[in-house]
Amino acid sequence: MISGRHPADFQPPPGLANRHLQTLLPRALPRPAPQLIEERLELPDGDFVELAWVDAPALADEAPLLVLFHGLEGSVDSPYARHLLDAAEHRGWRAVLMHFRGCGTLPNRLPRAYHSGDTADARWCLETLARRYPAAPRVALGVSLGANMLLKLVAEDTGNALGLTGAIAVAPPVDLAACADTLERGMARLYQRHLLGALKAKVAPRLARRELPLTLSRDELARFTTLRAYDDAITAPLHGFRDAADYYRRAAAGPLLEAIALPTLILHADDDPFMPPGLYDGLTLGPGIRLETARHGGHVGYVEWQEGRPASWLARRVGRQLDAWHSRASTSGVSRSGN
Repeated sequence: MISGRHPADFQPPPGLANRHLQTLLPRALPRPAPQLIEERLELPDGDFVELAWVDAPALADEAPLLVLFHGLEGSVDSPYARHLLDAAEHRGWRAVLMHFRGCGTLPNRLPRAYHSGDTADARWCLETLARRYPAAPRVALGVSLGANMLLKLVAEDTGNALGLTGAIAVAPPVDLAACADTLERGMARLYQRHLLGALKAKVAPRLARRELPLTLSRDELARFTTLRAYDDAITAPLHGFRDAADYYRRAAAGPLLEAIALPTLILHADDDPFMPPGLYDGLTLGPGIRLETARHGGHVGYVEWQEGRPASWLARRVGRQLDAWHSRASTSGVSRSGN
C-alpha cells in the first residue's frame, strides 16, 4: 500500500452521482444476512459491549480477523456493516462487529454512553481478541464516528502494541467541530434530525428513570435541535468534557494523523454531506496513511454498477485491501504489521 494522497477509483452510475442519493442508496441494496452469533464482552469498569460474530465455525485459529466499529447509533444491522462483514466472510476472514455501549440489544449498565474519541472499549476488545487469536492477522475497520475513534486509537497506540496488520477508516469526521457545523446547514439538517432523534429516544427513558447524573428534563431534551446542543448538555458532561467545544477538540483525530505509522487506509468523498469542503487541507498525514478521495460517494455511500445492478464499491474496495494485507502477512509469516 503506497501512502500519501490518492484519487479513489469509485465511479457512480450515470444519474446517481448526487451526494444525497449516494448517502441513501445503500438502504435500497439487497442486504446480506449472514448467520450471527452474539457475545457479551465484559469491560474492566463493570459495563459491557455486545459483539456480533459472523458464524464461521470451520475457520482455523490463524484465520485473519476483521473487527468492525460502527458509526453514530449504528449497529450490525446498518447496511454498510452487513456488506463489509459479508465481504470479509467471503474471503475466509473471521468477522465481528463491536457495538458501542448501548447500541446492541441491551442498554448498558453504567451512567455513560460512547463518543467519537472513546478508545478504551475498542482497545479492550482488540486486546481480548489478540489473546484469543494470537497467530491471526488482525485488521480494524471503523465507519464514521467509529472511524474517527479508530484513527485516534491507532495514533495513541505507538509501536502497535495491539499487533494490528492494518486499519481502515471510512468517512471519519476528523474535525468534529467543523462537521457539527456542516450538519446544521442545508439538507444536511435532515441527517442531523434523524441522528438526533435516535439519540433522544435512547436517552429519554434513562433520564426518566434518573439513571444519569444530569439535571436535564425530558422537556429540555425535546427542545434540542442540533447535535452540538445534545453534545453540550449530555455527551460532554457524561464523559468528562467541559462542554461540546472541549469534547470536539479533544476527541477529533485530525491533529493526531501525523503520528500514524501503522498501514492505514482512509476513504473520503469530497461530496460527503456530513463533512465540510477541504476537510484534509492543512492536515499532515503520518507515514502509514493512504488517503483515497473520491469526487462522489456521499456519506458511506459509494454505490456503483456491477454486472448490471447497483452494488457496494465500499465492500469491494475494502475486500481488495483485506486481500492485499492477508497476502502480505501470509508471505512474511507474521501478523503484527504490513503494508
